Amino acid sequence: MSAITLTNASLQFGDHKLWQNLNLSIEPGEFVVVLGPNGSGKTSLLKRMLEDHADQCIGYIPQQRGFGEDVAIRGYDLVRFGLDGHKYGIGFGTKKAVDKAIKAVGAEDFAMQPLGKLSGGQQQRLRVAQALVENPSILLCDEPLLSLDLTQQGIVSNLINERRTKHKTAVVFVTHDINPILPMVDKVLYLVGEKWLLGKPDDILTTKALTELYGSPVEVLNIHGRLVVLGAEDSLHAEALGGHHE
Repeated sequence: MSAITLTNASLQFGDHKLWQNLNLSIEPGEFVVVLGPNGSGKTSLLKRMLEDHADQCIGYIPQQRGFGEDVAIRGYDLVRFGLDGHKYGIGFGTKKAVDKAIKAVGAEDFAMQPLGKLSGGQQQRLRVAQALVENPSILLCDEPLLSLDLTQQGIVSNLINERRTKHKTAVVFVTHDINPILPMVDKVLYLVGEKWLLGKPDDILTTKALTELYGSPVEVLNIHGRLVVLGAEDSLHAEALGGHHE
């Protein structure tokens, strides 16, 4: 049985249409990355999944926004909120579950410190722990690598990948840069305006496929093993500005 299924799903804000007639099936343990320009409805897609699959145990990693220096809440408490602060009901988790989640992300040394005193990478590790504390079958990640340096990107990416390989957790990962996670990805969902493409990275991330998707010239380059997409954002510039940003 699929972990996530969307059938003929569409997104529209007033007269402004984004992805239309989207059909998506994600299996347990599958890693699906969602790409597309700003305003293409990536965050809205995650919210749709949260709503449509509310009866399942879902872990959610929001976009990285640093806590202010005056935030005194401990990292431990942030993780605990994943149990007894869950928006779909009050949980009855134990200290053992919180300790296990914190250990899984290697945050034991700083979990008792105020969030405002932690680095962006440390804060994000705790957000991952919060998302994992209920042992989710689905993990939705909204730009979890944003504002992290390369080392921290690798740590967070590997934590998420380890979760899905060991526990068959389905992962949906929104990002602007696929390179840090490319070796982990099973499928790419690329959203552009009302159109979308779904398939293996080698089939989607090509000059031919993306040129057809955008309807204007796009070039995909491999520079020392790093994929670079040229022309994509500019070709949708007017739509991105006129659309509803996430």
